[in-house]
Amino acid sequence: MTISNNRRKTLISGIQPSGQVHLGNWVGALKNWVRLQDDPNYECSIFVADYHSLSGDYDPQDKRRQVLEIMTELLAAGLDPEKCTLFRQSDIPEHTELCWIFNTLTPLSFLERMTQFKDKSGQQDRNVNMGLLDYPVLQAADILIHHGEAVPVGRDQVQHVELTRDVARFYNRKYGVDYFPEPEPYLTDTPKLRSLTDPLKKMSKSLGEKSYIALSDEPDVILKKIKGAVSETEGRLTLTEAELDELLTKPLEERGLDEETLRGQAGVWNLIGLLRLFGHEGEAQRFVDSQPIRYGELKPLLAERIAERFADFRERKRELEAYPDRVLKIFAAGAERARETARKTMEEVRRTIGIR
Repeated sequence: MTISNNRRKTLISGIQPSGQVHLGNWVGALKNWVRLQDDPNYECSIFVADYHSLSGDYDPQDKRRQVLEIMTELLAAGLDPEKCTLFRQSDIPEHTELCWIFNTLTPLSFLERMTQFKDKSGQQDRNVNMGLLDYPVLQAADILIHHGEAVPVGRDQVQHVELTRDVARFYNRKYGVDYFPEPEPYLTDTPKLRSLTDPLKKMSKSLGEKSYIALSDEPDVILKKIKGAVSETEGRLTLTEAELDELLTKPLEERGLDEETLRGQAGVWNLIGLLRLFGHEGEAQRFVDSQPIRYGELKPLLAERIAERFADFRERKRELEAYPDRVLKIFAAGAERARETARKTMEEVRRTIGIR
């Protein structure tokens, strides 16, 4: 199958159901997905990556609720089933079938050098399972089974797209076909949001509820989390953002500053960055220009602006939660559309590899 250049490119991405969507997810992914569904150059598919989420530590009794919640939040965030295809990964078993075939083509050495495997193994050192290692191959199957040509990612995820391109080449060369496209990363330069409790790390659910702000957090919860955010005690910016980022790329012994000082600087810049994103024009710079920063003014203002920005999201989520069957039907309909492509792909793959 040769991809024609005179039609919309297939763009595909996914999100794991591992808890509430937070500001980092919004800035890094959802905001762009909502924008891209209106881009005439792309045919967008967004899926809930529930198979992927099984490789992490989780409570099986909670997984079903997490899946429904992320479906609800994707719709509340503005993804429109009339503009993009929304589906649940496990509704299309062809994804895992293609993953196995790709496993037979992918060198182990390629997987062992993936940085995410190293990172996630460190986070759950008592559960270093095969799924963590094989995650990028399933991701390649997720993309290629729908002949994805563009994958919206941040720069830290480019390595996974490169592996998907490798897998497409391995398949095409082995079987002498020009079937799978080599997808391109659709790079999205997004600000790095830091954990509120440990700003030397990125905002993540794995660091606990106090470390992130969920889009569905009520105003009083947002204010409480912002008030508890780690910051520089005297309100002084002794490092520029560029200097801070450069120092954090260096080994600890080469930084020249103690970790507590760096954490404080990272924390206050995180608050300023959040106000740049969600505040009114000029508000963040006003605090930078009038040091020492008055946290008693900055933190309540930031909490108010974030609460304002996602007020509509919270309302839409409440409306959708009242009718969970509607949410499930939307994703089931999307899965049926997506599975048409997946079935056709697997029929061709089975013939090509010689098992049909």
